Amino acid sequence: MEWLNYHHLFYFWTAAREGSMTKAAQKMHVTPATLSIQIRELEKSAGCQLLKKSGRGIALTDMGETVYRYASDIFALGEELKGAVRGQPAGHPLLLRVGVKDAMPKLLAYKFLEKGLGSDQPIRVICREGDVDKLVSELAVHRLDVVLSDTPLDPSMKFRVYSHLLEESTVTLVGVPKLVSRYRKNFPESLNQAPFILPTVDTVLRRNLDQWFTETGIKPTIRGEFEDAAMLKIAGESGMGIFGIPTMILSEVSKRYGVRVIGETPIVERYYALSVERKIEHPAVLLITH
Repeated sequence: MEWLNYHHLFYFWTAAREGSMTKAAQKMHVTPATLSIQIRELEKSAGCQLLKKSGRGIALTDMGETVYRYASDIFALGEELKGAVRGQPAGHPLLLRVGVKDAMPKLLAYKFLEKGLGSDQPIRVICREGDVDKLVSELAVHRLDVVLSDTPLDPSMKFRVYSHLLEESTVTLVGVPKLVSRYRKNFPESLNQAPFILPTVDTVLRRNLDQWFTETGIKPTIRGEFEDAAMLKIAGESGMGIFGIPTMILSEVSKRYGVRVIGETPIVERYYALSVERKIEHPAVLLITH
């Protein structure tokens, strides 16, 4: 690519953001045919395909994703330039791209993320959620700066990624007041046949709880299983059953969902920051991990 045509780049960026040639064309007040021609010119200049068909819409190719990220930064900087010309405060923010494992409690993830926002330098956060395999693959090719996870990296994975222990926390069982009054006394024996709502079996917390139930001889009455942690807490707020949370977010969960402590378990969960660096250099990630 000898010369970058920013008009072509903007057409491509808009189409990628809208996920549809038709919607992008409407937004830019041109015909879909005109838009397609401009994007093909960019692809010709780049020497590779940037967009591909996906159902009724369009999707980015691998190289398209790279070009899209650079284009987003370019046009964000352009908006900053416009602000500077108008006399608005300048200062290009530091970009922090964070991946959060889908099973990790979001209140806890934000606690860690919040530490990274304590820098004197303005920070712009891009946060993505997904399964750890996908997030680590994006981390390995520098599409993410850090991944927050409730497990260290599986040694069988081929990526060169390092696991940094962030925090350890016990697990506390909580419920609405009527459940607390019934099951707090004689804890944990009182929990036999008690109503529980649990995360799904593919989560670390569920495996730990199942093991603890076995060790203590407790046979819970499982009222529900939830993949989404926020949905589980909403069900807990309604009184559907007892549920477990990391003790370190007990205060926030109690205030938000109106639940109280039934008892603290000896279960210990660990939380990690995954990075491609053994010695972290990104200022915001450094704050998260220390």
